[in-house]
Amino acid sequence: MKLNTELSDVKTLDHVGSKPSTKPQMKRARASNQKIPKWAYLLFIILAAVVTYRILQHRAGEVKAAQPAARPASVAKVIAKDVPLYLDEIGTCAAYETVQVQAQVSGQIIARDFQDGSDVKKGDPLFTIDPRPYQATLDQAKAQAALDQVTLKRQQDLVARKVISKQDYDIAVANAQKSQAAAEAAQVNLDYCYIKSPINGRVGLRNFDVGNLVGPLTPPLVTIQGLDPIYTDFTVAENDLPLVRKYLGGPNVKVQTYLADGSIAPRTGDLYFIDNAVQPGSGTVKARGVTPNPDRALWPSEFVLVRFILDMLNNAALVPSQAVQVSQSGPFVFVVKADNTVDFRPVKPGQRQDGDLTVIDSGVKPGETVVVTGQLALSPGARIAPQPYATQPPGNPQPSAASKSAM
Repeated sequence: MKLNTELSDVKTLDHVGSKPSTKPQMKRARASNQKIPKWAYLLFIILAAVVTYRILQHRAGEVKAAQPAARPASVAKVIAKDVPLYLDEIGTCAAYETVQVQAQVSGQIIARDFQDGSDVKKGDPLFTIDPRPYQATLDQAKAQAALDQVTLKRQQDLVARKVISKQDYDIAVANAQKSQAAAEAAQVNLDYCYIKSPINGRVGLRNFDVGNLVGPLTPPLVTIQGLDPIYTDFTVAENDLPLVRKYLGGPNVKVQTYLADGSIAPRTGDLYFIDNAVQPGSGTVKARGVTPNPDRALWPSEFVLVRFILDMLNNAALVPSQAVQVSQSGPFVFVVKADNTVDFRPVKPGQRQDGDLTVIDSGVKPGETVVVTGQLALSPGARIAPQPYATQPPGNPQPSAASKSAM
């Protein structure tokens, strides 16, 4: 009992003595909690800023990933250039002059002074017919003419002295004139023995050799064709006649002639002739141009391509032909804006020109940029990665039905 009492007293004393020691400790803990250092606040702010930046960066990445990537596309500037308004046709060449050299006197050919297929000039010798018979005739005619002139002079003296009648004198005058005419005719026939080229041109294959007997009734000896300049014959469709009549007689009407294989540069000549009636059945009108041909590159009856130029379009807007696309609403192009996004632009295309360019009558202006390739992956507002388009060098024009219908 005593022992238990002492133990309980000890516990009571410990319990009672512990209270004064606990309160100061709690006060110190509260004081320590109230005094937070400033660097902790700074660290908290920095950590919050970093977390916020990471969140915003992540959201921006998500937005950027949601946007489609820029599409690669070739672009080109709309240029301004003077270009022709034309019709493309198919034609043939024809000799500017064609002469069939014919013997005008009968006789035997004794000389040939040209090579078949060679070029000759006006006055160059071609054939020589035996001139001896004609020389003899000329000498006889000259002798007779001289005799008649002497007789006439005598008759003049006699008639002045009234020894002979006026009729005898008139007969003497007539004989003198007749013999003079016979001498001149003999001279002409002698000149016909020396056959010369009447034009500048190229001779064909001869029909007679030396030793052959020829005359006015025999076939032509040879044919000569003038090749410089040369005619270009073509036709104009009846449907194009209103357009042709609009510009016919204007200063810019020209005819360009070239070969389909591009072996020669286009040659520009003048319109020489256009028919006054439409050909029945074909519905076309004949036309002819005069084309310079100094190198003889164009030959008669050769098929050629013809560009019938009617007028010149000044400062026309041109784009590469591939830039023009066709939708359900009609032709259009994609115009590139300053931020590399594209805008859908309806256009009115015109004729196709050399160098793979197309005239745009309305819809774009010179200086704007259009998409040339890569349109299938684009839509209005899409962003592109522009690359310069390599334009094709100008070449020989090619006939195109589309170019004609565009007018």
